[in-house]
Amino acid sequence: MQVKEIDVSELKKRMDTGEDIVLLDIRSDAEVRQGILPGSEHLPMHLIPLKLQDLPRDKDVILYCRSGARSYHACAFLEQQGMSNALNLRGGILDWARHGYEIAAPA
Repeated sequence: MQVKEIDVSELKKRMDTGEDIVLLDIRSDAEVRQGILPGSEHLPMHLIPLKLQDLPRDKDVILYCRSGARSYHACAFLEQQGMSNALNLRGGILDWARHGYEIAAPA
C-alpha cells in the first residue's frame, strides 16, 4: 500500500492559492501548544478512528505531526479504511519551520 505524500513547499503553494483542503494536526496537546500550521485543525492521533466518519471524502485531507512519521501511519490507517484522499505532510512541522514558513498560535 502506498501512502500519498505532499512536501511542505507544495502544501504552501496550495494554501497560498486558497485551495479547499483540510489540514489536520495529529500531535499531542502539549506539542500543539508550541504552534500549528495556519488554518489547521487539531485532531489527536488516537481520536482518528472515532472521527473517521466526519472526515470529508471530496477534498484532500492533509495530516501532519512533528516529523511526518506518525502522520504517515495515520494516513496508512485511513487508506486501509477506504479513504483515498488522505496525504501525509513529509517532514512534518519541523520541515515546515525549516523552510521558514509561518507557525501560528493555536486557537
